[in-house]
Amino acid sequence: MTPPLPALPRAFYDRDTTAVARDLLGCRLLRRGPGGQWVETRIIETEGYLGPHDLACHTARGRTPRTEVMFGPPGHAYVYLIYGMYACLNCVTEPEGHGSAVLIRAVEPVAPATLPVRLDGPGRLTRGLGIDRSDNGTDLVEVGALYIAAPARPVTDVSSGPRVGVDYAGEWAAAPLRFWEAGNPRVSPIGAARIPRRRTSR
Repeated sequence: MTPPLPALPRAFYDRDTTAVARDLLGCRLLRRGPGGQWVETRIIETEGYLGPHDLACHTARGRTPRTEVMFGPPGHAYVYLIYGMYACLNCVTEPEGHGSAVLIRAVEPVAPATLPVRLDGPGRLTRGLGIDRSDNGTDLVEVGALYIAAPARPVTDVSSGPRVGVDYAGEWAAAPLRFWEAGNPRVSPIGAARIPRRRTSR
């Protein structure tokens, strides 16, 4: 089956991580299933991880086999496990060697318009779309079984607040690097409720 949309270019990811995290809102995350059918979703919540100086970022612990993808070219998928069982999907950002990425925290279905699974939260998202560690290193710029396309319309009403589950990171835990579409009921529950938060318009 022909993919429904072209992929975002590498230049989209080769930018400031905070800007990429905001601009991914509204973009379409596409997944091809084993039978060739496509599921199209819309990104509604993200978190930016800025590099080794950001104590909440995995690369703050140095260059390891786990984080090697994050130090590679922008536009690749970084998929890791939390609690040894839940996959999380990230997009590598900024120039090669920088070590930053954006976590995709929540999406909503577009086609089909409904799915029998929840996609609000990074673990639910990957389970619902069948994303796992085998997708680590996938080039999201190539139209394949997993990639990201431009939004049908930009998200202009954006809320931001602290990232989730990074209390160990000291002052970095309070950095307003989580972004979500304001008022969207399908963002992850903790993402919608956490305070303080800021609301911005483009």
